[in-house]
Amino acid sequence: MMMKAQDIMTEDVVKIKGSAPIVEAVQLMREKQIRCLIVDRRREGDAYGIITETDVVNKVTAYGKDPKKVRVYEVMTKPCIVINPDLGVEYVARLFAQTHIHHAPVIRGELLGLVSTSDILHKGDFVENPKENFLEKEIEEAIAQARQVCAEKGATSKECAVAWDIVEELQAEAAHQKAEKPPKTAFEEYLEENPEAAEARMYEL
Repeated sequence: MMMKAQDIMTEDVVKIKGSAPIVEAVQLMREKQIRCLIVDRRREGDAYGIITETDVVNKVTAYGKDPKKVRVYEVMTKPCIVINPDLGVEYVARLFAQTHIHHAPVIRGELLGLVSTSDILHKGDFVENPKENFLEKEIEEAIAQARQVCAEKGATSKECAVAWDIVEELQAEAAHQKAEKPPKTAFEEYLEENPEAAEARMYEL
């Protein structure tokens, strides 16, 4: 099983009010030895915010501002990017890479925890169980399943076409992960044996 955000997140999240002065945020970060704080919602339906040590350094320290006079809401990011607890760790890492963030709250209705690049590195299982291997196994199983469905229902059946769609989507993901195009998809190989199967994939969903 792939590890999920909820498996690696830190549950003990330190929160602060948006109206609090930056000096309070800095004291909390120093005292708890953490790099970010979640900015609490003002009311239900409001978005959570986040304030990181980088925000403080770049927006307060760098301009010589008095941290007693600047408020958290002036430098925080709100709404911030949030993570679903069921999201696979690899996708959390990809989201971080694409958005250039290092921390995100884990939310499902309410705040459940916080996940960071450190959590991914220190608690993730990507060393022991690389997603690449997991995907390869999944692709092999999907190909076997597709060939079985097509043998039973026929190469031109809608079921056969749908089964190959699943395989191609998995192969596309594996290729995207390696940033390369597969030399030949499993369906193209199947087509060499069963050319008539191509027509079935022109179906309307």
